Order: sequence, then C-alpha cells, then structure tokens
Amino acid sequence: MPAKQRTARAVKSDSRLGHLPEWNLADLYAGIEDPQIKRDLDRGDAESRSFAENYKGRLAQLTDKPQELAEAVQRFEQLADPARGKFYADVQERVTAASTHLLFFVLELNRLDDAKLEAAMREPALGHYRPWLEDIRKDKPYQLEDRIEELFHEKSVTTYSAWNRLFDETIAGLRFKVGAKSLAIEPTLNLLQDANAATRKAAAQALAKTFKERLRTFALITNVLAKDKEISDRWRGFVDVADARHLSNRVEREVVDALVEAVRAAYPRLSHRYYALKARWFGKKRLPHWDRNAPLPKVATRTIGWREAQDTVLTAYRAFSPEMAAIAEQFFDKNWIDAPVRPGKSPGAFSHPTVPSAHPYVLLNYQGKPRDVMTLAHELGHGVHQVLAAPNGALMAPTPLTLAETASVFGEMLTFKRLLAKVDKRQRKAMLAAKVEDMLNTVVRQIAFYTFERKVHVERKTGELTAERLNALWLEVQQESLGPAIEIKPGYETFWAYIPHFVHSPFYVYAYAFGDCLVNSLYAVYERAAEGFAERYLQMLAAGGTKTYSELLAPFGLNARDSAFWQGGLGVIERMIGELEELG
Repeated sequence: MPAKQRTARAVKSDSRLGHLPEWNLADLYAGIEDPQIKRDLDRGDAESRSFAENYKGRLAQLTDKPQELAEAVQRFEQLADPARGKFYADVQERVTAASTHLLFFVLELNRLDDAKLEAAMREPALGHYRPWLEDIRKDKPYQLEDRIEELFHEKSVTTYSAWNRLFDETIAGLRFKVGAKSLAIEPTLNLLQDANAATRKAAAQALAKTFKERLRTFALITNVLAKDKEISDRWRGFVDVADARHLSNRVEREVVDALVEAVRAAYPRLSHRYYALKARWFGKKRLPHWDRNAPLPKVATRTIGWREAQDTVLTAYRAFSPEMAAIAEQFFDKNWIDAPVRPGKSPGAFSHPTVPSAHPYVLLNYQGKPRDVMTLAHELGHGVHQVLAAPNGALMAPTPLTLAETASVFGEMLTFKRLLAKVDKRQRKAMLAAKVEDMLNTVVRQIAFYTFERKVHVERKTGELTAERLNALWLEVQQESLGPAIEIKPGYETFWAYIPHFVHSPFYVYAYAFGDCLVNSLYAVYERAAEGFAERYLQMLAAGGTKTYSELLAPFGLNARDSAFWQGGLGVIERMIGELEELG
C-alpha cells in the first residue's frame, strides 16, 4: 500500500465479527512504491556478486582456514535473508537473478572432502553451523554440475514459478454464482459448512460448474508441473516420484510408506465409520458429498466475533505456557495478522516467517465459524514456532515439513480441549464431531490427496493425462477414502482442480497427516507427563531445523519408526468416534 497508508487498519467487514485486523507491513517496507525496495534489490545483487568473486572456487582452500570458512558461511546466511518482497514479475526475477550468484556456495561446500570439513568444524565459529552443513550434505548425491544447477535456478521463473503464478491468478479470479451472489472461492467453499442444506448444494454445484469451465487450464497446469518435476527428478537421480519431498523433509521413504499404509488400512475404522454415523444423524443412509462437512442437525450455530476468538486461543495457550501465550499475543498487538475476506485475496490461511530478522505474518480468511477459531489457533502455533526458531538464523530456523505442523496442530488441540471442558452434552457432541471432521480432513483426506498425487505423477511419466483421466483418478481415491456412506454426486470429479498444494508443493500433503498423528501421540504424553513438559516442548520448537525429527521426539519417548507410533495417533481419532457413537 502507499507509504501514507502504511499503518495498521481495521476492517469492519461484518458487524457480527467486530473489527478484523489487517497486516502492518511497515516492518518490511512502507509500501510497494518504497524506494528502499530498489535499494535492497540493488544491494542484494551487488553483495551476491561480490560474494561469488570472493569465494567461488576457493572453498577447498578454506578448509585449512576454518575461521575464514566460517566467515563465508556467515556472509552466505546474511545474503539468504534479503528476499523480503515478491511482487512476482519484477521482484521475483530480481531475487532469482541475485541468488544465482550464491548458488555455487552450497554446491561447492558439498564437494569438500569429508575429513577436511570435519576437521575444520572443530573451529567453534564454523562448528556452530554443523547442523546445517550436515543437513545440506544429504543433498550431495542429487546435485548436478554448477552450470546445470544455475540453468535450473534461473529458468524457475519461467517454468514452475510461472505456472504457480498462473494457477494463483486463475483461482483468485474465479467467481461462483450461488443464488444471486457472485462469490470468490473462499466464501463459496465456506458455504459447504452452511446450516442450510440447499445452500450447501448450491455452493457445491457452483464450484463444479466453474471448475468444469476452466478444467482445461487446470489440467494443463497439472500436466506441465508434473512433467517439469519428472525432468528434474530424472536429472538428479531420484528413484520414486516423492523421493525429492522425502529428502527435503529429512524423512525416510519407509517411514512415510508406513504412515500411508496405516492410514489407508484405518479408513474403515475412521472415515467410513464416522460418515455412516453422521448420515444416521441426518436420517439418511448416505450423505451427498456437499454434506460431508455440514454442521450437525438441531445444533445451534453461532458466529464467533474476532475478540472472542482471540481471547479463546490466548487463554488456551496461557494455561499451557505463559511464554507461548506472550509470543502469540504480539501477533494481535502488533498487527501481524490479516483476517478479513477480500476480493482477490488468497484463499485459506498461512503463517509466513518472512525472515528471522523480522517476524512472521499470519493470513486468515476469518468468517466467524468455529473452524475459523481453530484455524486461528493453528496458524498462531506456526507463528510461535517461527518466532522461537528465528534465533537459529536464516539457515537453521526453518524446519522440515514433517515437523512444521507440530506446533500448529498442538495449538489447535490445546484450544479444543480448553473449549470442550466448558460445554454441555449437546455442545460436546457438536464439538467432538467438528474435531473428528477436522482430524479426518487432516489425516484421511491428506493421505488420499497424497495417493492421488502419486497416481498422477507416476502416470504422467508415460504421457499427458486428460482432464477426464484426472477426474477418474480423483474419484477413485475419494471413493476409497470417504467410504460407502458418502454419495459422490456429479461435479465432484473436478474438485482436484483447486487444491493449491498439488501445484505449489508436490507431495506436501502427507506432512499434515504426519504432524497430526505426531501431535496426537505428543498430546497423550502431555496428559500423562509430570512437570516440565511445556519447557521441553518449547525447547523442541526453538531447535528449528538444527535437529532431526527422531532427535526431537526422543525426549518425549516417541519413535516414528515404530508402527505403534502411528497406531497410537490414529487411536485418538477412533476413541473420539467411539464417544460420539455413545452420545447417540
């Protein structure tokens, strides 16, 4: 926004919600016309060139001068920190161009002799970066020669990044006609949770109609990106379509396979069982797909104002850890949250860490539903995690995706348990049902998404997939995961088209299931634990990317390689469904 408008504003988009906060981005820049942006980009470009001139081709010599090698890593860390804005077309190109000069550094580090690097890390300044240096060396078998890496990097602007942008702009521009209203995607999806059955049906049909009209575009984007990934994987030597994601998540393929097998085997005990129960609540044998997330019949729903949502989440956080609540409170006090729904705004929600020298920003599309309160708790968990990990620096603050969902899902569970303790039997049933549905969406649905992606990427190796084939694969995995109590009506076959993770982060989705099962197991430890759990938990978050998931779970007595670990997480969902059956 222009500089004169840079201070935080509150938008009163719905009187029932109260004043919703908007981001104050002044900690980054005054606005998109701020001259500091050009100065930072120019400086980033100049410093990147200087860095390359100083160090390119010299790292092997510096293993005998570990202090100088440590200084090089420190300079690289500072240069990894400047990607502050991305006004896509021009800023992204400038950032990509500048970072091209830095590409050699990790590649050259990974060509250093193991023994010499190990000896050099005895120097404390370089030893500080041991977790990062050991981590990047896991990528060593899949690295290509420098010129090819530079080509891949520079062409990213016109390859997958460009297709990502096309998807985002297409989705943001879609309008769905529901009755007399023409709605953006987020409020239309929100209507699938409306109390009125006719509204849910109309929203589902509007989504299907518009997706069908743009299906060729979405099929093209999917095919191009799957092929682009196949080319990259083939050149780098990855065997399985998801191996690159497993490597970036720092998790073994067999661990993910065990998770997937456990969840798919549990479909009958989880989703099939729950949706059959829900159909009975609605007096039906089967529910149409648009009623999958419908609120329970004869249960009053209410709109939750922003101030109540804020108080609910902070109270739950504070009961667990005053330190955690104090960090979360900053997001409200300093306008690090953007809550209102606006035309053209990205759907969904996220917490973006920006850079360790600043702070995270949370994006929501808050509409006053109970699930929106859970989303707030979820994204604030991410935010707290990102704040705690920031002191590790730009290289070691980020966590693999398998651990990135830990704090968010744990924050949700704290908020849920806090609310559940204060309600009567009818409200308890509604809350339990909503929580079970969220868990099914996080575990069952995301594993179904992963299964769909695998089918698409494997099949794409032998040629393009038509829109009809993509539809068929989608229906196949949805029928398997949802079970016989959900009736998939015409139109649902196109709903793969709007899932952003398929486009932006192939195979990201299993991290949600990983995180949910992990947190279920972690929360069980918390309920049994003696004093000191909160401190160990915050230490785990503060570790950022300096430890592996197995190292971080060890203090809690958890081991993800053990099949009982996944069964324990899934058992939490089973027990909640059992309680719902008893409540009738």
